[in-house]
Amino acid sequence: MNILQSIILAIIEGLTEFLPISSTGHMIIGSSLLGIAENEFVKNYTVIIQFGAILSVVVLYWKRFFKSLDFYVKLFVAFIPAAVIGLLASDYIDMLLENVIVVAVTLLLGGIFLLFVDKIFEKNESNPDKEPNIKSSFIIGVFQVIAMIPGVSRSAATIIGGLTQKLNRKAAAEFSFFLAVPTMFAATCYKLLKIYQSDAGFTSHDIQILAIGNIVAFVVAMLAIKFFISFLTKHGFKVFGYYRIIVGIAILAMYFAGIDLKIV
Repeated sequence: MNILQSIILAIIEGLTEFLPISSTGHMIIGSSLLGIAENEFVKNYTVIIQFGAILSVVVLYWKRFFKSLDFYVKLFVAFIPAAVIGLLASDYIDMLLENVIVVAVTLLLGGIFLLFVDKIFEKNESNPDKEPNIKSSFIIGVFQVIAMIPGVSRSAATIIGGLTQKLNRKAAAEFSFFLAVPTMFAATCYKLLKIYQSDAGFTSHDIQILAIGNIVAFVVAMLAIKFFISFLTKHGFKVFGYYRIIVGIAILAMYFAGIDLKIV
């Protein structure tokens, strides 16, 4: 992986991680078109640069992270379902991650559902901005488990989970961002632990690439979050639904055209 390739994938990560459009689906297309999908370092890279993306949430919403202990309790409660299921079903999840068709189909189905989300939860927009309570936080965490199916989108699943708990679109999206911090931080640490245990390590070039990737993902994610909150509040989910459908069809078209698609 060269510097240009790392920047391109970091831009994809920053743009797609917090939008309800599946970063996995976009990484499949990006890494495959760049011809680096089978590279083992690339697979590690795409997880580790999530740290840069989640750091953007902490910087943008730093006041919320110093608000109260109750805020952290809610995040912990919401994090538990994914942590437990992730450990118990890791082999099955890895099996799904190898199936490009699963990603394409879930992108399509999720896109179709997003076309109707605004109508289903339109009454929520009259509710004030608020954080979920403990029970609602846990339910949102259960929705996050659904996102372990590749192509679902962690952001889409948790935002919809928030909408089921009577949050308006802005509040649901913001809690989704907050929940990404412990979830993605844990995923990054787990990946680093596995690398350490395998004695694989990183070269100086690898470390340079990872540093660049995290910086780019951080900057792009900050811009994406600001755009998403503003756009979502005004226009809702329909555009993202159409976009997911297009990406799902694109992945299927590439797959059946014989293009070797790999999930990184």
